[in-house]
Amino acid sequence: QVRLVESGGGLVQAGGSLRLSCATSGIIFSINVMAWYRQALGKQRELVAAITYTGTTKYADSVKGRFTISRDNAKNTVYLQMNSLKPEDTAVYYCNAARSLSSTSAPLYADWGQGTQVTVSS
Repeated sequence: QVRLVESGGGLVQAGGSLRLSCATSGIIFSINVMAWYRQALGKQRELVAAITYTGTTKYADSVKGRFTISRDNAKNTVYLQMNSLKPEDTAVYYCNAARSLSSTSAPLYADWGQGTQVTVSS
């Protein structure tokens, strides 16, 4: 059974930082691209960042230079370091997998985790 468990969200002031974690089980972590997505209230879910097994990354333009995705293959965990946070980063953040960096618009697993809420106050 696939499990995606996100954590690390919270309330932070603009300019602050948070580090999100996604612990996974039931997936072949080592061969998957792992990705972070977010969904703001009333908006569609969007890709934030993705990373291959060997560390190649891809970022949404809105977070480039501020967010860093990383993974620990031994722990089956993916992270998202978020710096210089802005109010527009407020959303529920989710992780999922993809077949490649070019297919992140089609996440592999239909059962998303509960997500972790990030709220950035101005």
